[in-house]
Amino acid sequence: SHFMCLNFFFFGSGISAADVSATSTRTPESDVLKALSQIIDPDFGTDIVSCGFVKDLHIEEAMGEVSFRLELTTPACPIKDMFEQKANEVVAMLPWVKNVNVTMSAQPAKPLFAGQLPAGLQTISNIIAVSSCKGGVGKSTVAVNLAYTLAGMGARVGIFDADVYGPSLPTMVSPENRLLEMNPEKRTIIPTEYFGVKLVSFGFAGQGRAIMRGPMVSGVINQLLTTAEWGELDYLVIDMPPGTGDIQLTLCQVVPLTAAVIVTTPQKLAFIDVAKGVRMFSKLKVPCVAVVENMCHFDADGKRYYPFGRVGPQLLQIVQQFGIPHLFDLPITPNLSASGDNGMPEVVSNPQGDVARTFQNLGVCAVQQCAKIRQQVSTAVTYDKTIKAIKVKVPASDEEFILNPATVRRNDRSAQSVDEWTGEQKLQYTDIPEDIEPEEIRPMGNYAVAITWPDGFSQVTGQILFNEKETYS
Repeated sequence: SHFMCLNFFFFGSGISAADVSATSTRTPESDVLKALSQIIDPDFGTDIVSCGFVKDLHIEEAMGEVSFRLELTTPACPIKDMFEQKANEVVAMLPWVKNVNVTMSAQPAKPLFAGQLPAGLQTISNIIAVSSCKGGVGKSTVAVNLAYTLAGMGARVGIFDADVYGPSLPTMVSPENRLLEMNPEKRTIIPTEYFGVKLVSFGFAGQGRAIMRGPMVSGVINQLLTTAEWGELDYLVIDMPPGTGDIQLTLCQVVPLTAAVIVTTPQKLAFIDVAKGVRMFSKLKVPCVAVVENMCHFDADGKRYYPFGRVGPQLLQIVQQFGIPHLFDLPITPNLSASGDNGMPEVVSNPQGDVARTFQNLGVCAVQQCAKIRQQVSTAVTYDKTIKAIKVKVPASDEEFILNPATVRRNDRSAQSVDEWTGEQKLQYTDIPEDIEPEEIRPMGNYAVAITWPDGFSQVTGQILFNEKETYS
């Protein structure tokens, strides 16, 4: 998955394939673009010129000088150096070129449905939930080390500790300022920071650990998360509280989660909870991109010991059944445990160690999978003018089906079309002309879309398009 972090969401904003074909006679520009179009994104099978990734192309043919910029959607692109080298090579091979100057930049992808979000979340590109569904398996360790790995890869990162009963973040990191500040005018929370990562936790709110009932907890978490001034982030990592209850569901509904990472240990009890967690995310249409098996083994006397037994067939079965692309394992090491207790994450204190290498691989997986998911979402629902139909691609499969726009509009279930109290249909079948066409279709989070119609009505439709297409047929 080499070039997945390229700018998938800006098709046409750079130099397009049309520009190449328009120059039927040979020009220096067409030479350079033809050379660059050899570089294919293996995941989507499209060359980088057609995708509009090449920006600011300047050529001095007499001097043999070429300069251009390649725009990525995340500064944490795992192979940006390799990519830069490839672009340099293909252009330098042109006979008249003496000097190539490639610059790399990142224009992070905008949130897929910013308009519907609380202000604090509108400038976050990707939100990753780290969940365990069982306490004591090292979920917070994974969340914090993943966040600092992404930051080390060049991304702007935040961590949200969603556990009110036992917040872990204050133990695992040591910011100078250990209290969250309020902006009284805007009524917002200003996150604290440690090694360049923004942090919000109830443990930094001055109350320590809380004694409160469930609904209050959901309210506190919601307020902390949505009123924080996160600023522009490439990734927000949410350290979820253990379990699959009300708090987790509230979080998943308030926040457009891009992906989830599940943490477990090699015990049957933990596997049962993994299955519950994966099912919860699956129902909420949040793709699980990795399972991290913590405390797998330790080395002593030149031998490797597995105190809880080897990876159980149950875990492999869950991973295969739900199509989770990656499984990572972490050892039992004194360092990893101590770094969690002394306030400096292991990947920061020992960036060259084996644990940091595993987190580097997890970080690359997270970056690539988030980019792939966003690409699927942004192209999941489109309008085909030629056949006057809405096309729906079912994520993670080759299935595609088409819907009649008038049927989709007539099936609206919002309060504007159906009386919420009586269930009476306010929108009549005949109110909608048979030849109605949508003006705009834009993605909203994971597999929901907002459709704007000519009468100004904005219809938000979600999994119904994917799961209940019979409704429309």
